[in-house]
Amino acid sequence: MNTKEAIVLAGGLGTRLQAMLPDIPKCMAPVNGKPFLTYVLDYLIIQDISKVILSVGFRKEHIINCFGDKYSSLSIDYTIENEPLGTGGAIKLAMNQVNGRNAFVINGDTYFVPDLKQMQETHEKCSADISIAVKQLSETGRYGTVIIDENGAIQDFREKDPKIGAGLINGGIYLINKNVMEGFKEKKFSLENEVFKKSCRLLKMQAFQSNAFFLDMGIPADYIKAQNMINDQKR
Repeated sequence: MNTKEAIVLAGGLGTRLQAMLPDIPKCMAPVNGKPFLTYVLDYLIIQDISKVILSVGFRKEHIINCFGDKYSSLSIDYTIENEPLGTGGAIKLAMNQVNGRNAFVINGDTYFVPDLKQMQETHEKCSADISIAVKQLSETGRYGTVIIDENGAIQDFREKDPKIGAGLINGGIYLINKNVMEGFKEKKFSLENEVFKKSCRLLKMQAFQSNAFFLDMGIPADYIKAQNMINDQKR
C-alpha cells in the first residue's frame, strides 16, 4: 500500500536569506511569482500524495492564509511550533496527525524530486525504520556526506568538509516509520543529530539513491538561481 501522507517542514527561519526576505518564511520565498512551497506541493501531487501536514512556526500566518486546508487535490493539516522544537521535535509533533504507520518527510526549502513510490518499495523491501533520499554530488562541502554499504544501508554521517569532494548527500526527503519518533521522549531535538547520527547503528536506515533534480534554497545565490532552474527542469 502506497504511503499517501507527507509532513513538510515549513517552520524554518531562513537565517541566511533574511536580508533578502526579512518578513516571510523561507519556504514562501517567491520563485517566478509563486511561493517556493507551491513547487514542493505540486511535486507531492504528482507523486500521488493526498494529505500533507505542514509544520509551521515563524510567520506561520503567511503559509496558512495562502494555502488554507486544501491545495488542488491535497488536503492540508497544520502543526504549529509555538517555540522552536528542532527538526526532530517538529516531526514528532506532526506524526500525531499521521493516520498510517509511516509518512514521508520533506524539507520545505529544498526542491528534490525522486520517485517516492520506488523509494517506498526500497524501504519495505529492506524493512527499514528510516529511508533517506540521497544524491551524488561532485562537491559535498556544504552538506556533509552519507556513508553507505554495498546494499545501501546507511553506516554513518560525515560532517561538512570542503576537502571531501564527491559523495552522497542527504537530499532532505525521508520515509519514517511512526514508531521511531514515538521512541524519543524529548520534546525538542534534532533529527539530524539525535536520530540520524546517534542512532544510525541502532535503527535500520536505508539510502535511496536518485539522480533527480536537486535545488537547496539555503543561500542567496541558490535562491537567485531557483528563479530559472525550477521552470527549466519542469519543461
